[in-house]
Amino acid sequence: MLAAGDAGEHALLVADTGAGKTLAGFLPTLAAFTPSRLAGDRVPEGLHTLYISPLKALAHDVQRNLLTPIEEMGLPIRVETRSGDTPSDRKARQRARPPHVLLTTPESLSLLLTYPEAETLFATLRRVVIDEVHAFATGKRGDLLALALGRLQALAPGLQRAALSATLADPDAYRGWLAPWGDIDGVALVEGEAGASAEVSILLPREERIPWSGHAATWAIPQLIEQIAAHRTTLVFTNTRFLAEYIFQALWNANEDTLPIGIHHGSLSKEARRKVEGAMARGELRALVCTASLDLGIDWGDIDLVVQMGAPKGSSRLLQRIGRANHRLDCPSEALLVPGNRFEFLEAFAACEAVDAGQRDGEGFRPGGLDVLAQHVMGRACAGPFTEAGLLDEVRSTSAYAHIDAGGLARVLEFVATGGYALRSYDRFRRIVRERDGSWRLTHPEHAARHRLNAGIIVDSEMLEVRFRNGRSLGRVEEAFGASLEPGDTFRFAGLDLEVESLKDLDLVVRAARRSATIPSYMGQRMPISTHLAGRVRAMLADRAGWARFPDDVREWLEVQDWRSHLPGPGRLLVESFPHQDLHYTAFYTFEGWNANQSLGMLITRRMEERGLSPLGFVATDYTLIVWGLKPVEEPASLLSPDILTHEFVEWVQHSYLLRRAFREVAVISGLVERQQPGKRKSGRQVTFSTDLIYDVLCKYEPDHLLIEAAWADARARLTDVARVADVLERAGREVDHVRLDRISPLAVPALSMIGRESLPSGAADEDLLHEAESLAAMAMRVDPLPDEGD
Repeated sequence: MLAAGDAGEHALLVADTGAGKTLAGFLPTLAAFTPSRLAGDRVPEGLHTLYISPLKALAHDVQRNLLTPIEEMGLPIRVETRSGDTPSDRKARQRARPPHVLLTTPESLSLLLTYPEAETLFATLRRVVIDEVHAFATGKRGDLLALALGRLQALAPGLQRAALSATLADPDAYRGWLAPWGDIDGVALVEGEAGASAEVSILLPREERIPWSGHAATWAIPQLIEQIAAHRTTLVFTNTRFLAEYIFQALWNANEDTLPIGIHHGSLSKEARRKVEGAMARGELRALVCTASLDLGIDWGDIDLVVQMGAPKGSSRLLQRIGRANHRLDCPSEALLVPGNRFEFLEAFAACEAVDAGQRDGEGFRPGGLDVLAQHVMGRACAGPFTEAGLLDEVRSTSAYAHIDAGGLARVLEFVATGGYALRSYDRFRRIVRERDGSWRLTHPEHAARHRLNAGIIVDSEMLEVRFRNGRSLGRVEEAFGASLEPGDTFRFAGLDLEVESLKDLDLVVRAARRSATIPSYMGQRMPISTHLAGRVRAMLADRAGWARFPDDVREWLEVQDWRSHLPGPGRLLVESFPHQDLHYTAFYTFEGWNANQSLGMLITRRMEERGLSPLGFVATDYTLIVWGLKPVEEPASLLSPDILTHEFVEWVQHSYLLRRAFREVAVISGLVERQQPGKRKSGRQVTFSTDLIYDVLCKYEPDHLLIEAAWADARARLTDVARVADVLERAGREVDHVRLDRISPLAVPALSMIGRESLPSGAADEDLLHEAESLAAMAMRVDPLPDEGD
């Protein structure tokens, strides 16, 4: 990395966790401040290096670990952090007298570039270090950062870029993203030596069987307590905030020795998160239950065990989490995977094999979002007047927006200037204007303040602040959950039992309670199983000789399935039809993830309705889609013809909530609809009302509006996973294995037991699921024929 820096090259560093990536990324900066490099010159003033992190917690952790070598070497380097949690007076000082090294996030960097002094502030910039680049480069945060890098390169032409990651499936794609103008030859690929292989195992019930259904894996709580007691520090990862609270409560209920256990997720208050991060750094906790909020790069060397509750969903994500243990290259990380059900066992097994084989997965790159580009354009105007030609050069220098031509940028500028044809008569949408000399500027200075209040990429569901009467904040819950509570209701949050006192504006005022009734649920997007991991699971099912590696109950499950029906094979689609409780069921084993199966369920039931098959509903999991109705599906292949993704898909999305939801997000990101005004924050209902009103106007009068196009792009890629739906249809076009059965098959039990419970948070109804699944399993696993109805 030092050689690449000295050669003036950009660099992508790919190395195992614990190899010293962060210090390697900073080494050219540290070297620049050594006496030998300064050669008697004065210490340079101004901002020298930007460190970009996907998480605020990671930036603070890096600051803590970077200060030690700086102090030990006596280097004259000032290091500070900047995020949404940074006090406003410190932010103002950083703009006037910046540190040498600033640790920040993509959003905070984008905001810094909106100030008039940005040109002076970044003129001295020499390096940008992007940590954990895989965590955001392929999404909208990556689009925002790419545009910021394009602007920085224009302000500081000699700027060097460095990106760091432990888990990249396609390094060349990331080199293209990192390079100005996509010139990957200008980006050195630096690869670290392999570290000690991780020791990953799957936790199994001692005497009972692996559950048929459910996600919380609460069967493992007694064994987890034993593991926590046997290790110095254990990090327990869950896939959702609900499960973090749920598992934390279950561990505390079983914690007879009162071992110190904490909880950490993104909805907790800044104070609560900092408190637990500090306790972990000091070695005061024996276990910490967390979500993706601690996925990345946190360096707590005393962690000697990582636990993944439920399915890992991808080998790269699993490797990232495993790497939190030991955090040393020469020390194997120890990890336990705890499957919640039998399909999750197969997924965990496939993930272990992928880790052993060193195979990675991850999302691919796609064109940058137009809503993000609109936000960036408004930010450029806040910093001062700009020319269209100069902006186009900066935008096109990024791989995400290399496809944008002069006409495309003019369309975005027209939107920012007027809101579009249908909205141009409203003054509040007039934010920028073209001067006679061709340059663009703000129509009024107040637009800059409003932009900085509302800028950002992460559009969560609207939240309510949870506070005690004395004002102390515990964190946030979603407005939909909080609005359903009344005074006297109780819930568990941040590991505390709380009673509602009142709901004032956007504050949920609470007090301590002695009983708890529920845990807040969150509407975050579900993580689907990765394409790579799904392919491994299908291959495992087809490898009958390999079943000997599985526990007896899993092997028996697959053997009875193979005897009574078929098993899904690579390149083929298994479909089963069977009667159950006077209805006709059809199961599609797609292994394409929840989003894709949910979309497919909507489309298939619409076709069934058109063909008079009287569908009554469907249930989707990561692995299976089951539809049911009053009449049997005789020819499932006819329901899966590729033309379903033309007229029927478009009609369904247009008339569903999906496009409205996507429009709400792009309208907020683009700045068309503001969440905050000076001294006031809109409620979620107010934002939804505003976006729904504008959406209806645009659909009627300007259906080709820029934001309608952006909403469609989001709906296709993120909300419906249409590319994976297309993969199912492509497989169906080659071969459909349609098996007609006299009753439910063993493979259908996990999904069928979810019916009626799929809208609940994962884990909320696990006990009920287990009872329902056992009843269905008894029927499915019986190998003798069913008796005649008269017997």
